Amino acid sequence: QLQASGGGLVQPGGSLRLSCAASGFKSDDYAIGWFRQAPGKEREGVSCMTLSTGVTEYADSVKGRFTISGDSAKNRVYLQMSSLKPEDTAVYYCAADGPGSSCLVGEYGHWGQGTQVTVSS
Repeated sequence: QLQASGGGLVQPGGSLRLSCAASGFKSDDYAIGWFRQAPGKEREGVSCMTLSTGVTEYADSVKGRFTISGDSAKNRVYLQMSSLKPEDTAVYYCAADGPGSSCLVGEYGHWGQGTQVTVSS
């Protein structure tokens, strides 16, 4: 199971940290990713990592603003989001699959529920 939390309402330029709690499997044997879906748009990859290797991947739109990190002891993955923009508004999901999975929606078979992030003044 995957449980995402930490969403909320934030002003442009603000920060939020999302947390994904994994249970039922060893998260460091998997790639865990953050995805988002804005109203009327397709779900897209934001950032993914394989905890055992530390390899990370970011969408161009969030590079330099978002940072993914993991705590394998706690089976948690975090997404630190800074310099948030209105276009970052979306439901954010965490997902897991085999290690080394690319940050593509179709490569992830295990999904948690989403957490809403709204960036607005």
